[in-house]
Amino acid sequence: MYADPSLGFGRRPLSADEGTVLRLRPVLMTATVAILGLVPLLFSSGAGSEVQRPLATVVVGGLLSSTALAILLLPTLYSWFEGRRVEY
Repeated sequence: MYADPSLGFGRRPLSADEGTVLRLRPVLMTATVAILGLVPLLFSSGAGSEVQRPLATVVVGGLLSSTALAILLLPTLYSWFEGRRVEY
């Protein structure tokens, strides 16, 4: 039996593909909202913008790369290692 809040009590665990489809929308929405919140900093031109603009650029780049890794790389690694389970 499994006690996973996303599955309910006693259901089977999800495969990597099913988990990816289930988590795709929340991951994309979270990253999109964070990036949209930083857009004003990317285009600022007032006082202090020489510090804000590079910082916002780095944060947006980090959000984009971490989202891509979470959506593309992690499910691939999970499915790759899924066949190599070790029973204890």
